[in-house]
Amino acid sequence: MTTAVPHRPAVRSGGAPRTRPARRIGVVAGAVVVLALVVWASFALGVRHIDPGEVWRAIVAFDPADVDHKIVVEQRLPRTVIGLAAGIALGLAGTLIQGVTRNPIADPGLLGINAGASLAVVCGIQFLGVTSPIGYVWFAFFGAAAAAAVVFSIGNARPVQLALVGAALTALITPLITLMLLGDTETFNQYRFWAVGSLTGRGLDAVAVLWPFLVAGAVLAAVLAHRLNGLALGDDVARGLGQRVGVTRGLSGAAIVLLAGTATSLAGPIALVGLVVPHAARRLIGSDYRWITALSVVLGPVMLLAADVIGRLLAAPAELEAGVVAAFLGAPVLIAVARGRKVAGL
Repeated sequence: MTTAVPHRPAVRSGGAPRTRPARRIGVVAGAVVVLALVVWASFALGVRHIDPGEVWRAIVAFDPADVDHKIVVEQRLPRTVIGLAAGIALGLAGTLIQGVTRNPIADPGLLGINAGASLAVVCGIQFLGVTSPIGYVWFAFFGAAAAAAVVFSIGNARPVQLALVGAALTALITPLITLMLLGDTETFNQYRFWAVGSLTGRGLDAVAVLWPFLVAGAVLAAVLAHRLNGLALGDDVARGLGQRVGVTRGLSGAAIVLLAGTATSLAGPIALVGLVVPHAARRLIGSDYRWITALSVVLGPVMLLAADVIGRLLAAPAELEAGVVAAFLGAPVLIAVARGRKVAGL
């Protein structure tokens, strides 16, 4: 007599079902569709709603005499492109930081990057009279890079030390910024518009300046993604697998500087996007950093552009800044992590 054996999916040598890659591809494809819808919403929705057909005509056959065309091309196109670029940078930077530090609440703010960028912008405004958004870009970028360089050099690329040094640097810089702003009302008035985090008030000229840094950081993140899987198992295991842990962390630090510096320069110190996106990717797609990295490229701009669109609709005819809305969207995730919920892969 034979006993029927229930059917089981074919399994690879690593123990994962063969259908797993197909499911992951499906998740990434679904995220791309969501991104396309959010990009459409960024062009079409706001204080003035514009028909999708008119949006397309504005892009392919711009008529400067048409009010809708001017809104699409001169206002919504730059903020959409900036949202895409900054969202990609924040998603990848958050993924790298969480992978390198093995810290589930790590984001660019944890390493003092936002504080460094903010201090540099304040100095540029107060001492050099910088007033234009394109002028803020360079100060923010180099301030973020300097802060990250200090943190990685002092922290010896060790997870706990990186977090502690980043927190200490932020604690040191924040009072300095406050003192400078309290002593100069004009500097404060200019700084507060940048510090809230927004996709408005910037042009495509800022993207034209910074896109090489974004591309370089994204390429580095893609190359390092498989190494983060080794780091997730611990330094000793990673070394046992033949990985040079110090080199991996050093290259990751360089990528974080490029990505976080670009995002902060373009959109200001937007909080929680770099924290939420890797968590969402991990929940949707598993703990393989190669897939987390790929999905974060899509989910980063989804979250940032969605925050921008929601801010336009909630406060119409005024607007809520994207940084404010992103903080509200990301706060529940931060609370869940702080309460000790298990995060897959960490």
